[in-house]
Amino acid sequence: MSAIEIGSIFAAPSYPPAVPEDFDRCVKLLQKRAGIVLGEHKREMIGRILGARAKAVNMQTIRSYLDLLAQNPGAQEWEHFINAFTINHTAFFRERHHFEMLADFVKRRRAPVSIWCCAASTGEEVYTIALTLAQAGHTAENGARIWATDIDTEAVQRARQGVYSMDRVKPVPPDRLRTYFQRGTGKNAGMVRVKPVLRNMVEFDVLNLLDPSWPIQGKFDAIFCRNIMIYFDKETQSRILDRFAPVLKPDGLLFAGHSENFTYLTKAFRLRGQTVYVRS
Repeated sequence: MSAIEIGSIFAAPSYPPAVPEDFDRCVKLLQKRAGIVLGEHKREMIGRILGARAKAVNMQTIRSYLDLLAQNPGAQEWEHFINAFTINHTAFFRERHHFEMLADFVKRRRAPVSIWCCAASTGEEVYTIALTLAQAGHTAENGARIWATDIDTEAVQRARQGVYSMDRVKPVPPDRLRTYFQRGTGKNAGMVRVKPVLRNMVEFDVLNLLDPSWPIQGKFDAIFCRNIMIYFDKETQSRILDRFAPVLKPDGLLFAGHSENFTYLTKAFRLRGQTVYVRS
């Protein structure tokens, strides 16, 4: 085999190139649809994603690809477009102090307890919430419910499966790992699956927080909205926070990400602890 032939095998895939107008248009489309704000420093990433998606749908130019989105608000490609720009950085017991506070909080709440995790990602946070509720005596048997939503359809599908590598569940204490997770065998060795005692509490849905209405039944004792507001502008953050307040029960809690500060964005909540707010 010649050197040219070898080089062609390992050559990087050829994607349609992006021009400045493509970047600007993409940013506007994404913000309008999903609220996600992309900065100038993301241009290289945006170009790669747009080129890959354009090629995936057999478009010769990124302009044509963006035309497809703009002219077809109900197109299936919107799902892939948004998924490509979402960030699914999550972990079991991330920001552990939140779950310590949740455990103390739900011990004093009357059943049934209801929680909304509105940035569910691939499920690690959701099942940590479920585990915390179970440890405090709240399970599906006494009505405990977790509504787990995310805009990323692929992430939600993975979360529903509740299957993780042993490396992913390292933050889970060994005794709770034995109680709430089933170890895989054979071809599934090295993997674990969340047991029904936790999974039965959770209802997963795809949801865009910018949707004009949310299909909510009843009110929640707590809302987990962690590490998602940082991708929205201040106006969008304030609007979402004001919509959270009416769907929380009196004295309900709102859990935010470690780098998020809602104190000056709304009067609907007041700070209770480290990145934890209570409905005013």
